[in-house]
Amino acid sequence: MDINLIKKLVKLVDDSGVTDLEIEQEGIRIKIAKKVRMLQGGSVPHLTAPTVAVQQDTAKPAGEEDIPAKEENLHEIRSPIVGTFYRAPAPDADSYVHVGDNISEGSVLCIVEAMKLMNEIESDVSGNIVKILVDSGKPVEYNQPLFLVKTS
Repeated sequence: MDINLIKKLVKLVDDSGVTDLEIEQEGIRIKIAKKVRMLQGGSVPHLTAPTVAVQQDTAKPAGEEDIPAKEENLHEIRSPIVGTFYRAPAPDADSYVHVGDNISEGSVLCIVEAMKLMNEIESDVSGNIVKILVDSGKPVEYNQPLFLVKTS
């Protein structure tokens, strides 16, 4: 991909209200994102300069992560929306769940923030949390696996 095109895309994102831009062309994926930070003592977001990540696609199909081999009774809990993943209800609060916790159907596992709305994500199965697949504060896509649960 042409470096001049990348520079133009960075300028476009920097000059606009867009916070994320992702393009895939000829097996090369480029993601340009502005970091949004809250100003101290206020609720007005502060946008910083965009960052660029270039990734060469490997043999994995799009959207597939390094997830342990499918085990019997292992269930993926996926994000129902695009947004930002949070393990706790507030920055200074304890996480909803930890690896090894027993959960029941309907238990709140995390929050996915989308357009300033905090959406509680509930478990659709009962079982034991085997793995948390996303770090708190990271963006998630629709249908992206968030948790692995060993069903009981």
